[in-house]
Amino acid sequence: MILLSNKKAHFDYEILEKFEAGLKLRGYEVKSLKNKHGSLSGAHIIIRGGEAYAVGVDIPSYQAKNIPKNFEEQRTIKLLLRKKEINYLEGKLSQRGLTLVPLMMYTKASKVKMRIGLAKGKKKFEKREKLKKREAKRKIERLVKNR
Repeated sequence: MILLSNKKAHFDYEILEKFEAGLKLRGYEVKSLKNKHGSLSGAHIIIRGGEAYAVGVDIPSYQAKNIPKNFEEQRTIKLLLRKKEINYLEGKLSQRGLTLVPLMMYTKASKVKMRIGLAKGKKKFEKREKLKKREAKRKIERLVKNR
């Protein structure tokens, strides 16, 4: 079941490869995510000291009146990846123009997972071209529907 998705990621980036990562979350964060509260927009993934972290993931409190003392809405979340995957991603990130972006959060056998993508940023003209194609497709569909 999909909990959160980053819809802007496919518009802003060209996704080259996808990976699945586990998340090190607290109980109240999992409850909040299962109620589909949160946002992946503006989030990115960094690798430091041989470990991967998701930065900028917004997970609001599960119960507004029952917030833990050490609660942070946008805390850094540790990603659980294999050492071989982390080394591979570290090598790829050293190349110019590549970055890691979270694509979606979902449940898999009662565990919360994150699909991350190795991505290359799109240029402004590529985004404009995509918008023009989308608008042309809508226009054609409207004409076909009205006939």
